[in-house]
Amino acid sequence: MPHFADIILPVPLQGLFTYSLPADLDGRARVGSRVVVPFGTKKTQTGLIARLHDNTPTGIEVKAILEIMDEQPVVLPAQLNLWQWIADYYLCSIGEVFKAALPGKMKRADSPHVDSPPVDSPPALPVREGAECIRLDERMQHSKVTAPSLTGRAGGESGAWGESTWGESLPSLSPAQQTALASIHAEWQQHAVCLLHGVTSSGKTEIYIHLIAEALKQGRQVLYLLPEIVLTSQLTERLQAVFGDRLGVYHSKFTDVQRARVWLRQLSDTPYEIIVGVRSSVFLPFAKLGLVIVDEEHEVNFKQQDPAPRYNARNVAILMASRAKARVLLGTATPSLDSYYNARLGKYGLVRLSQRYGQVQLPEVEIVDLQELRRKRLIHGPFSPQLLEKMRQALDAHEQVILFQNRRGYAPHIECHVCGWVPRCPHCDVSLTMHARSGRMTCHYCGFTTEIPARCPNCENTELKQHGFGTERIEEDIAHIFPKARVARMDLDTTRSRATYEQIIHDFASGETDILVGTQMVTKGLDFERVSVVGILSADTMLNQPDFRAYERSFQMMSQVAGRAGRRQRQGYVLLQTMESSLPLIQHVVSGDYEAMYTEQMTERRRYAYPPFFRLIFIYMKHRRADTADHLAAELTGRLKALFGQRVLGPDEPPVARVQSLFIRRVMLKLEPALPLGKVREVLLQTKTELLAAKAYSSAQIYFDVDPL
Repeated sequence: MPHFADIILPVPLQGLFTYSLPADLDGRARVGSRVVVPFGTKKTQTGLIARLHDNTPTGIEVKAILEIMDEQPVVLPAQLNLWQWIADYYLCSIGEVFKAALPGKMKRADSPHVDSPPVDSPPALPVREGAECIRLDERMQHSKVTAPSLTGRAGGESGAWGESTWGESLPSLSPAQQTALASIHAEWQQHAVCLLHGVTSSGKTEIYIHLIAEALKQGRQVLYLLPEIVLTSQLTERLQAVFGDRLGVYHSKFTDVQRARVWLRQLSDTPYEIIVGVRSSVFLPFAKLGLVIVDEEHEVNFKQQDPAPRYNARNVAILMASRAKARVLLGTATPSLDSYYNARLGKYGLVRLSQRYGQVQLPEVEIVDLQELRRKRLIHGPFSPQLLEKMRQALDAHEQVILFQNRRGYAPHIECHVCGWVPRCPHCDVSLTMHARSGRMTCHYCGFTTEIPARCPNCENTELKQHGFGTERIEEDIAHIFPKARVARMDLDTTRSRATYEQIIHDFASGETDILVGTQMVTKGLDFERVSVVGILSADTMLNQPDFRAYERSFQMMSQVAGRAGRRQRQGYVLLQTMESSLPLIQHVVSGDYEAMYTEQMTERRRYAYPPFFRLIFIYMKHRRADTADHLAAELTGRLKALFGQRVLGPDEPPVARVQSLFIRRVMLKLEPALPLGKVREVLLQTKTELLAAKAYSSAQIYFDVDPL
């Protein structure tokens, strides 16, 4: 029997940690099982066995494993291999991947055991108020339940694989959808990944449902990835109507216990055959993965920003599917330029669906020139006369309106009319956003809040002017203009819990709300059949970002929100308010000309060596002292330029150069795709280790963002 185990611990340190196996644990250790180990002087950690061996470590004190938590592994070998790839590619530790992958309940050494669901528990589907809820039996909360009993009971009776009548409820397909479905199968003969470029309301979901049914008939599992939790509610209702309780849902709005149950059920003999989830779903165990659907594949929310691992779930899912010999379908009305480039290059298959379901016309888009209206003094707030008239017509016809403003809060900032003072966050280099309903000024980076000031602290002036319009202000103004209309707001402030965002969507979908005001949440693939008017209130603000992807994202966002209009047998109407009506971007959105936008952007990116022609790695450095951050950045840049030359750009300050009292510096590394990443990784990690070992930088942070979005 092996005497030692290499353990993955959820810490940001490279490598594995070797522990000895006590005699009383002989025979119980399995790769992929959780263990409790001592770590540090007085702490314990929940770790995961990555390797068992008899190689006695030299020169170090080897501590013993305290407890083996599982009789059977809770992580499959394929998952461990995927974790290692993520750690290598995204330049982090496998411990950070472990920490992100497992539900919190499964990582706690002080409360390591998760109860299995009772036999009659419902599947992990969205629960509305008044519905039966999943409950952890009080008697089991403190008892030890090991993996065999969990996986043996987890599925209950409801998830058994076998014959079903769900095939009878498959949606019928139009001729265009049938052609697209056949084309996807044809593309899969040559490419494991296929991009479905279908205009908004073209019926992509119906095609997905048919593909899911085919995978299930073959005895394979399906992973259906969504970029936002807000999208899961509508979709799961549609999928559940067809597939019933074969469907499981996995995202962070569920409790740790609920997510742990889904994880452990996937290891049982009766796993969910379909998992709908957001990016963390790629970490779930799949024994028979056959199909991965990435819906709205262009969305930046598939990329994890903080903390590490800073992975792109779309790309991880593609790799995971490749290793499982599964097929991948990327679906969107506005493909990411990277994915479209891969399709045009022949790396992915490409299928187009260019007409809306039921021959519904794409919405008519009207440009409203705000500059001209202001010159003529015909506008005094965020709404043009044209938009107000269209809204009035829609409300009179008992139709609905969506207003898109990509800023939450009441006003982006306030300013003293006399001396120009602007309240700023004491911890971050940003102005505070005014939230009138709470009477607070809030930092959207660190969460700092303070009361809205009654007077300027510099000059005692009481005339504090509000600048700009956030969704809260839009909601308030609309309520005054249309007092009989029922108005709702969907942004980060109003969707803190699963219940609230589901209620907002439910009320709007059922016609209980007339006007929905929102940030980019309302641009997602939601389906509202009564929407006839969409107002894009400030198209230009999205372009004012120092980011080479700003043009692409603006096109995607505006095209997506425009696509919410006129989705049931009638053409919708979109009013796009802009200060720069002559911008090529605005014309591309009006004409819906994705190809023109793609061609223009590819020309620029090739000229300036940006993705997809070059790979980017951002290197961030943080410290509480600005001078230390500057010195660290200069030294790191010098070392890298000696090795990579002109591929290194910087150092510079990001747009927000101080967050949570830490000063931030950034270096950009541009790499040719052919450059071996293994060697680059080795150099970057070694440079990081050497710099942080220096006394002057011991309290600094260095981290990497590979393929930043």
